[in-house]
Amino acid sequence: MRVALSLLTLVPGVSGGSETYARGLARGLASRAQVDVTAIVPPIAPDAGEGLPTEVATEWGQASSSAARAWAVGRASARAGRFRRRFEGVDVVHYPLTVPVPRVEARRVVTLHDVQHLDLPRLFSPATRAYRRVTYDGAARAADLVIVPSDFVRERAIARLGLDPQRVRAIPLGVDHERFAPGSAPRDAFLLYPARPWPHKNHERLLEAFSLLRAGRPDLRLVLCGVGSERFAGRPGVDALGAVPGPRLVDLLQRAACLVFPSLYEGFGSPPLEAMACGTPVAASTRGSIPEVCDGAAVLFDPEDPAAIAAGVEEALARTDELREAGRARAAEFTWERTAEAHEGAYRAVAA
Repeated sequence: MRVALSLLTLVPGVSGGSETYARGLARGLASRAQVDVTAIVPPIAPDAGEGLPTEVATEWGQASSSAARAWAVGRASARAGRFRRRFEGVDVVHYPLTVPVPRVEARRVVTLHDVQHLDLPRLFSPATRAYRRVTYDGAARAADLVIVPSDFVRERAIARLGLDPQRVRAIPLGVDHERFAPGSAPRDAFLLYPARPWPHKNHERLLEAFSLLRAGRPDLRLVLCGVGSERFAGRPGVDALGAVPGPRLVDLLQRAACLVFPSLYEGFGSPPLEAMACGTPVAASTRGSIPEVCDGAAVLFDPEDPAAIAAGVEEALARTDELREAGRARAAEFTWERTAEAHEGAYRAVAA
């Protein structure tokens, strides 16, 4: 059985959690070497195969933004023949970034990360909703097998898209435990929220909650990082760092007094698990997949109530030792090797 991992729509630093998933999966598949998998990658991400045999699709072009990626998808769909030669002889093609480019004559596996555009349409422009209806929804309906990152997404995808439950498989993401582990530096008096300022990430309510916390803890700081987070610079007690390199993020996770995660919607949500792996207490939202992923190892709060967010953080800080142990035990259950093994089973099922 030959499998192609199509990573053509990957834009490094822009694709968010889906990039973490695609790279972690590729790394896990490469380390196991149980299935013949080749990664097809764009020129802008030649290392995305993470150790797998890799082909760089030079004909894809340098799509370095979301807009450029959308243009490249349209061009590739119109001229699919230029790309299909790279998939000749493949039994299964997996699109871990959802968009099925190019469409080829092989069994198709699509990863659907969430259906947020259907559950929270108010957070998306009409153009984005239309794009997702065509690319995401259409890809899921046409796939031989749909992989989702949580039971939450599985239930929502079946309900919203009318998918056959027999062909929707929940496979959780992993955690890179070599990177995300407790550090030796002492903890500092800051909360950390690593997230791009997309509407569902709920930064404004977090900032309201932080003002409440600062009234009783004037030395407490809030550190925001992620592309675009620098827009919050200048708020009292807030360090808005923008994009940070991987080692800096790990350092922040290891030193933070608490990770606060007030997201309104997640298909999986890796930051809480990464914080847990670093021994950092977590206070997180009750929405989406977050309760499923945290599974009792974090303090949960209503993300639409700033007072509840503040109370959740206070509780997490008071339970630091307890949450540190519970979090590390929970994070240990998630590895990229397990994720890869489950994907291998999915490929075999589809090929059969």
